[in-house]
Amino acid sequence: MKHFEVIIIGTGQAGPSLAARCASEGLKTAIVEKGNFGGTCVNTGCIPTKTLVASAKMAFMARRAADFGVQIDGQISVDMKQVKARKDSIVEQSNTGVEKWLRSTKNLTVFEGHARFESSHTIQVGDEILRGDKIFINVGGRAYIPDGFEDVDFLTNVEMMNIDFIPDHLIIVGGSYIGLEFGQMYKRFGSKVTIVEKGCKLVSREDDDVSEEIKKIMEAEGIKFRFEAECLSGSQNGNQVLINADCDKGDKTITGSHLLLATGRQPNTDDLGLENTGIETNARGYIQVNDKLQTNIPGIWALGDCNGKGAFTHTAYNDFEIVAANLFDNDPRKVSDRITCYGLFIDPALGRVGLTENEIKKSGRKALIGTRTMKRIGRAKEKGETNGFIKILVDAETQKILGAAILGIEGDEIIHSILDCMYAGASYTVIQRAVHIHPTVSELIPTVLGELKPLN
Repeated sequence: MKHFEVIIIGTGQAGPSLAARCASEGLKTAIVEKGNFGGTCVNTGCIPTKTLVASAKMAFMARRAADFGVQIDGQISVDMKQVKARKDSIVEQSNTGVEKWLRSTKNLTVFEGHARFESSHTIQVGDEILRGDKIFINVGGRAYIPDGFEDVDFLTNVEMMNIDFIPDHLIIVGGSYIGLEFGQMYKRFGSKVTIVEKGCKLVSREDDDVSEEIKKIMEAEGIKFRFEAECLSGSQNGNQVLINADCDKGDKTITGSHLLLATGRQPNTDDLGLENTGIETNARGYIQVNDKLQTNIPGIWALGDCNGKGAFTHTAYNDFEIVAANLFDNDPRKVSDRITCYGLFIDPALGRVGLTENEIKKSGRKALIGTRTMKRIGRAKEKGETNGFIKILVDAETQKILGAAILGIEGDEIIHSILDCMYAGASYTVIQRAVHIHPTVSELIPTVLGELKPLN
């Protein structure tokens, strides 16, 4: 048995930074990885998908060249083998960089293999038995596969990374973040795309106006939707996939060449041997943690997607920051300090922060709202990208910003000025009175905040 002061399971966004910090503090540290270094974000999530999104946008804009007075002779085509090669090169730089960093860090030992708990502070990795005084679980998550698709060939976000061809007709089950990003991407590459959603709207957590505008953007590019498909299942007919949506409304069967399941995520906690530890999980398998990310077992923490406190790379990294601050910096940071923020990386992107309009209405508080369509923003018109709108919500009594949605050109970047004001606990007038650079999209944020009206 090998003894370590710290053991970290998983090399996703939180793990490597925490391992390096622990090692730099002089603690004998081990980190375990069973697959590719870097976790979901590096290998099958943020980095590769946004690389593919960039290629897809280039193809889209090339087809729009005449709108800007640019003539391109010949047909625009996409070489998916080259698209994939570019993506693979960028991913390799990231995951090999993580691995080299970890292997070269003093006081840090890297183990490769599947970690499984034998007891609360003892894990087995291959033939090795490791004991840790402090153990940090950072095992991430994977695609959730619903019942009804046992008899059909399907892809998840992982298998989509290996595609070097353009599917003839890609059917996507799931009309939320992953499904929409892949749907628009492959439509722009040249596939026919149909997105099948169980609910009555896209991205159900968003306000109706946001969901409807996303739908209009996607439909304008030729993407087809099938909503209220409550009784979904799949079957195979030779090289064709058949999606059964035998419900009251719409087509009962949808036929395509390939199927992507984008029906949510689940934590990688079912094969860790947690039953040997007493660590509490909820009904969905997420490890239960407190505001400092400690589990119910002393000396064990859970970070990243597996704790259910956030399904994003930025929240996973913040988990590392919270743990490190409490362990080493005498800084009592906690999960409840952070403000919900995320992006939907279709084109144009959605940047979201804080409460939605629906959540504010349900809370019963008095609020103000400001909106502006991208069609009324000069920079958006100049760049020929006028889809979407800005929406900002403010507490009528405290004058603090409650939430915002920016669906439009650079919305995922612009949202941060609002986020920073919220973290500062400042009045909306701080931004409203700021002088922003012209001509930009951000210059209209003060204008929107200067035209607030009561939220009915």
